[in-house]
Amino acid sequence: MSASFPIQPLAGLRVLDLSRVLAGPMCAMSLADLGADVTKVEHPSRGDDTRDWGVRVGSRNTSYFNSANRNKRS
Repeated sequence: MSASFPIQPLAGLRVLDLSRVLAGPMCAMSLADLGADVTKVEHPSRGDDTRDWGVRVGSRNTSYFNSANRNKRS
């Protein structure tokens, strides 16, 4: 879980993130930041579309993907 908020009001809440592209992932990220256990479900063969947007960080993900999907399980 995130260390961003000392009080995690959504701890114990489980969220299934089926969203794509900006608004949904950002909302789910906010829930995760507040302590929810967020599981992100991606397309089975190609993964999330945003993995290919922008500059890659490391070998797999772009900085956009990493920033919009922090604190989630995939």
